[in-house]
Amino acid sequence: MPAPTALPLPALHPFIGRDVSWLVDEQARRHGERPYLIWESFEAPTETWTYAAFAEETRAYAAGLAARGVEAGEFVLLHTDNCPEFLFLWFACSRLGAVVVTTNTHSTEDELAYFAARSGAVAAITQPQYLPLFAAIDHDFRWIACTATDSGSAPEPAPGGAIVALADLRGDPVTLPARAVAEPLAPNSIQFTSGTTSRPKGVVWTQANALWAARTMASVLELGSDDRAIVHFPLFHTNALAYSMLSTMWAGASAVLTPRFSARRFWDLSVRHGCTWASMSPFPLRALLPLDDPEQHRFRVWAFAGDVGIAQTRWGIRTTGWYGMTETVSACIASEQGFAGPEGAMGRLRPEYQASIRRDDGSEAGHGEIGRLFVRGVPGLSLFYEYLHDPDATADAFDADGWFDTGDETSMAPGGELFFAGRAKDMLKVGGENVAALEIETVIAAVPGVVECAVVGKPDPMRDEVPVAFIVAAAPSGDLEAAIVETCESKLSAFKRPREIRFIDAMPTGLLGKILKRDLRDMLTDAK
Repeated sequence: MPAPTALPLPALHPFIGRDVSWLVDEQARRHGERPYLIWESFEAPTETWTYAAFAEETRAYAAGLAARGVEAGEFVLLHTDNCPEFLFLWFACSRLGAVVVTTNTHSTEDELAYFAARSGAVAAITQPQYLPLFAAIDHDFRWIACTATDSGSAPEPAPGGAIVALADLRGDPVTLPARAVAEPLAPNSIQFTSGTTSRPKGVVWTQANALWAARTMASVLELGSDDRAIVHFPLFHTNALAYSMLSTMWAGASAVLTPRFSARRFWDLSVRHGCTWASMSPFPLRALLPLDDPEQHRFRVWAFAGDVGIAQTRWGIRTTGWYGMTETVSACIASEQGFAGPEGAMGRLRPEYQASIRRDDGSEAGHGEIGRLFVRGVPGLSLFYEYLHDPDATADAFDADGWFDTGDETSMAPGGELFFAGRAKDMLKVGGENVAALEIETVIAAVPGVVECAVVGKPDPMRDEVPVAFIVAAAPSGDLEAAIVETCESKLSAFKRPREIRFIDAMPTGLLGKILKRDLRDMLTDAK
């Protein structure tokens, strides 16, 4: 896989001789009896894996993958909600040198088929509730393995037929051949992330990228071995997997993993396990506001997209801002621990990165002026390696001097704090998920009777914003609206589907015929 030409991979870097399995084994050696993973399934008693036990599970599943014919460099699709097996298999693939493809479990049949085909996955691991999706897609997997439960919930029906029970995939760790040389710059994982294209792009991380995320995020949060995270965001996202689980491993700390965020259970689990930090977002914060507060807790910090004063005043918890994306691997902007920042600030530029805020003409924006954020680092280390099988998209993401275009708009205060202003790209933020308007528009435009379609975000008190589709139709009707809804349900994950469909006579356009989405957003304040 060639790296972007602007910044070739360096001969010297921090992770020479190291890979992900080195980190697992080193922490097992240093902290063998310390808990790494604490699993709270909501359905069964708490389970705990020490660093030594966790390392053993990764070796066992790596041996099982190898016994089933998976080789280094081949792609394995991992499609599960939060559960210990996700982590066992993710690290097992890393140990084997296979490339793990993590996919959003809200994906539709069409989306899952695309992920499998795009990556060329040779095998898949999933949960009973998602087996019908795999049965419906046309992809030649060598085999599909399935967990015994749905993140702790007993499934109905149990997997059968040609499906491999995950317990049978667990091999004998002794049979796993040792990898002679660590390959830190070898591809390690793929995460599909929405951009402005009509299909998500596969973001390729190397083994060194994973180590970079682990080390840098542990530093951002100043994690120590006594820290304990509660992890409720989905592991198929960078936030939970890298910012939380990998940073925890680097610090020799502990993490309490839950299937999902539960406002009703949050304080009980946090207090019972003595959690000291959490990655948060507006949704869980709003969900906790109407609930009773605990008498005491051990939280020292919550991490948000920006400093949030209400957490300090309500619960006495300091907040820290951060900004990053799958392509930047770790947070490239973050608050400095112990130094209070202004309300809403993402933080300051991290020393591991360079950043530039630019006007439309490419010149540097002044203090307080909103501009487009560009970030520079090293592809394969501090930046993603490439977009999977898409050299044109990879090249387009960087300018001639190796600056990565984040597609986001920011501003900098005179004191150096950075603030998020919006998305320069045509993107929506739906409950923490990045959604490309073009992806939704492409699906709707294919419905017979649709002449034009434009999608914009409507503010939402719980999800930040939700998609609304404006349609110019040959003949607006209830049948056409029903057809649009049916098509979106079959082609798009639930969070991408428009919450409203509005028929209009003509799209507002500028001098060059470009649809003026700001005018459509203004229409959202009107009665439907």
